[in-house]
Amino acid sequence: MTADPLALGDDALIAAQRLAMWCARAPELEEDVALANIALDQLGAARLFLSLVGDEDELAYLRTDRDFRNVLLVELVDRDFAVLIAKLLFLSAFQRLNYASLAAGPDRRVAEIAAKAVKESAYHLDHATQWTLRLGDGTDLSHQRMQAAVDEVWPYTHELFEDATELREPWLSTVDDVLAGATLVRPADGWRPTGGRRGRHTEALSYLLAELQVVHRAHPGARW
Repeated sequence: MTADPLALGDDALIAAQRLAMWCARAPELEEDVALANIALDQLGAARLFLSLVGDEDELAYLRTDRDFRNVLLVELVDRDFAVLIAKLLFLSAFQRLNYASLAAGPDRRVAEIAAKAVKESAYHLDHATQWTLRLGDGTDLSHQRMQAAVDEVWPYTHELFEDATELREPWLSTVDDVLAGATLVRPADGWRPTGGRRGRHTEALSYLLAELQVVHRAHPGARW
């Protein structure tokens, strides 16, 4: 299992920022609200995990991309709604398993946060599952775009398990069931991009952090 609070916090923080970017862009009004709520769940988990490491504001707003330890998956640009859903499906399936393991682990502080977060991640997984089924087993166009999104995102899922190899098989079982129900094909394993846990990121993270951090950096020390 992945137990580093900084990595856990960074995964959740960057996922929250990406999800928040979809406010007023989702295909229907109810989805705007749903994605905002999922983003808030991720942000809440990020704050709790980062507070175990240091000052949460400094960690969120004053580090450079090389200091972040999130997996590459969460920072990828969502070129369309299908990519967003594919990312959410794969991430939430992992987080649910990882948080469940951490909730039963020896670190009491991490376990308490994980016990709350696992309930939220179960909802996130259900939400992503319903959309994957709807798009994958929908029209020819929605099926095509959902399959393309799964193919695009799949290589980045391997990084999730570099420190959690024992979660790979149960994760695959969950994901395979969803893909099969959505008439989607699991991509073949091949290229496996990595580096996020060691601070080597795509250029997408730099742009994301510029937006996330601009107000704090422009007004250092400000209180609202």
